[in-house]
Amino acid sequence: MAPWIGLILVAMAVFSKRAEGKRDEVLYCSACIAIADELNYSIGQIDPKKTVNVGGFRLNPDGSMTEKTVPLARSETHLSELLDGVCNNMSDYALYEDPDTKEQSYKRFAPRSSDGGNFPDFKNFKFAGPEGSDSLKFACETIVEELEEDIISLFTREEEHVALKLCSEVSGHCKSSVFQHGEL
Repeated sequence: MAPWIGLILVAMAVFSKRAEGKRDEVLYCSACIAIADELNYSIGQIDPKKTVNVGGFRLNPDGSMTEKTVPLARSETHLSELLDGVCNNMSDYALYEDPDTKEQSYKRFAPRSSDGGNFPDFKNFKFAGPEGSDSLKFACETIVEELEEDIISLFTREEEHVALKLCSEVSGHCKSSVFQHGEL
């Protein structure tokens, strides 16, 4: 009887891996790139002169207090607040098909206030209604939930090519060569 239990456990482990499902690379890579883009934009909107006190407010042995200030835009507190709302912006994205290569990715179609009303060419966007932005929002929420600490760490250090590091190296969502060279 005991060998059958072991065999059943092995079979369950094998089948559970197969039933797990594969993530849509276009969807998750696009969501990851959108997160980096939205965070970079939001950080850029903050006055660079604004700072926030961080660290412990402990007294030194001599009775003095050491205060450390960091720019508000790159503080962990501010980035955490930005991450809480970043996925709400996914309704401004839609599936885009490159007219030359026919490669698909989600891109921002709604111009920002600083874009000066510069509207993209809508003929290459495929608007799938609320379902399209809902799936992108779900992918965004999944990435933020899984990688919140890594995202905050990358943005506090003011890394170069944050989207490339986040989406290729850290999350692994943009593995194909299409994404490696095209959008990141």
